[in-house]
Formats: sequence, C-alpha cells, structure tokens
Amino acid sequence: MSHDITVPLYRAAHGRTGDKGDRSNISVIAWHPSLYPLLVAQLTPERVAACFRHRSPSQVQRFLLPKLQAMNFVLDGVLDGGVNDALNLDTHGKALSFLLLDMPIEVPPSLARELVGQAPP
Repeated sequence: MSHDITVPLYRAAHGRTGDKGDRSNISVIAWHPSLYPLLVAQLTPERVAACFRHRSPSQVQRFLLPKLQAMNFVLDGVLDGGVNDALNLDTHGKALSFLLLDMPIEVPPSLARELVGQAPP
C-alpha cells in the first residue's frame, strides 16, 4: 500500500502575484497537467484563506483556468489598505505567492515523478 507524500506546493506549481488597491491576485500554475486536479482538490478558497488568516482577508475567491492548468485567487483586504495607505514593508504583496507556495500538499507516489526540485532532507 502506498501513502501520499507531503511536499510544499512549489514542487507542484509556480505562481505569480499582482495587486490593485487592497486586493491581491495570486495565480497558481501546475508544473505538469497531471498535477492540476490534485491542486484543484487541495487549494480551496477556505484553505487559502486559512493560509492568510494573519492578514485577515475579507474574502477569498478562486477562479479555475483548466485549459492553462492554473487557478487565480483574489484576496480582498490583505494589503493593509494598498500601496498608498500601508505601512507594511511589502505594500504590493508580491511576496504573498511565496507564502502560498510553501503550503504543504499531499501527492500520491504515482505523481511524484512530475514534481520539480529535490525532496526535503
């Protein structure tokens, strides 16, 4: 019997981040099409909201882009008011994708060959 392995999300996907006002957009793109269904199942709006609970998002929406093996998360109220209002060091929220990409996910051994990077020691 094989057990799923736990890896950081960045081994299965990469990301891009943008912002507008107090809203951050985080795109997550699977490294391989076979990983996309796994990401859809595990990266729910609720789980992403929990990942950013310290930033108190007022809403988290997820938009699926299956032809691109991608999804876009829109997080409202996470940039301390936005570039012009925030005292935060990262007022653009560009680093928020790195926080999300560190989230642990479960991958079946049959998909392990599609992961990028090295397994943690």
